[in-house]
Amino acid sequence: MKKPLIALMPLWDKKLNSYWMLPGYMDFIIKSGGIPVMLSFSDDEQSVKEIADRFDGFVFTGGDDIDPARYGEEKLEQCGEACDERDSLEFALFREVIKTDKPILGICRGMQFLNAALGGTLYQDLPTQKPGNVCHKQPAPFDALTHSVTVEKGTKLYDIVGTEKLMVNTLHHQAVDKIAPCLVPCAAADDGLVEAVCAPEKAFLLGVQWHPEMIFNHEENSIKIGKAFVEACIK
Repeated sequence: MKKPLIALMPLWDKKLNSYWMLPGYMDFIIKSGGIPVMLSFSDDEQSVKEIADRFDGFVFTGGDDIDPARYGEEKLEQCGEACDERDSLEFALFREVIKTDKPILGICRGMQFLNAALGGTLYQDLPTQKPGNVCHKQPAPFDALTHSVTVEKGTKLYDIVGTEKLMVNTLHHQAVDKIAPCLVPCAAADDGLVEAVCAPEKAFLLGVQWHPEMIFNHEENSIKIGKAFVEACIK
């Protein structure tokens, strides 16, 4: 059986004018049984259609903030810098991939992207817009398990992990605000913040706010997520 080809959205280093990728994303997909391939920012129509056709699954990775104009809001001072080229690629590619019903996994910014792309909105800055008693941006080491999330029974995430409580790491200052109409919350932090989403009508569309690619070597539920995603890409 051939291993599925998994497209990973590229990260961008403005200072060095370069694409880059954290090895954890690659290792996570390899350990889960797939072959990871980092994309470029090419968003021309033909390239996007061929990428959507040729790859078996798609990971929307972490990274820069999403331009709030993409979800119909004015940019706040606390919002970070966006990468227009990355936004353009991801929104164009998502429009094609969603038509195919191929598996999609969103991680951190990737979960936020899925919500924005499907008609939801984001908190542009949690400390100012939704302060709470849960730390959502931990200091190093980034693979430490920092806070718990409660998983909703009957959701895609619960089907994968089989437990109502997870300990996760956390590295974000933005998050899901108004959830997209076709998404349902799968997990929440103790302060009520949405920590995972899925689209029940899709074969596999799951977003998690934490970083399973940083903790899968010592947190068994993270590799369960990776393997469930890759297995869906084989079907």
